[in-house]
Amino acid sequence: MRENLTIYIVEDDPSVRDSLALTLGLEGYRVGLYADAEAFLAARREEWTGCVIADLRLPGASGIELQATLRAQGSALPVIIITGHGDVPTARKAFQAQAVDFLEKPFDHAQLLAAIRTAFALEDRRIKLADACSDKVRKLALLTSREREVLDHAGKGLHAKEIAKALGISARTVEVHKARIMGKLGARNVAELVRFALAAEEPPDAK
Repeated sequence: MRENLTIYIVEDDPSVRDSLALTLGLEGYRVGLYADAEAFLAARREEWTGCVIADLRLPGASGIELQATLRAQGSALPVIIITGHGDVPTARKAFQAQAVDFLEKPFDHAQLLAAIRTAFALEDRRIKLADACSDKVRKLALLTSREREVLDHAGKGLHAKEIAKALGISARTVEVHKARIMGKLGARNVAELVRFALAAEEPPDAK
């Protein structure tokens, strides 16, 4: 998992930025360095995966504002906020914005690594869910229009005779379609067929 993920460090203090890069590099992590939120946002690509370590106080947008911008842009990159000026209200605001952790400088090395592991676990889970969803979309695209109709009705709990009546075909033909559908989708039983039917009903942006 670590090989495909990057830690994006957004920190305006060069000494802190370089220290983090060295420490995390020695731990085997791949890192990207940015002096402010604007530089990171300008460079970011949709396909980037990993997590962001952002200082709370940055020139321009703050770490929390960076986090808000990422969410507004549809990015789910986990964010860890670091600061030398922590207080309860600010920490609360960071967590409400779904920050993985809020670490006060000088923070403990073990704390930082634990936060990164949590962030990477979240990112790994998100990627696996996205891959599974993409696989469902790909398989659904293999179905003919008639097979999609049969799948839609099967997903509503209708039996072969009920589907046949609704579509004006024979129950035997419905069974043939269902067998082909299950083969194309790799569904092992009716329950899995229903899950595919539900996935087919989701709007494109939900996938």
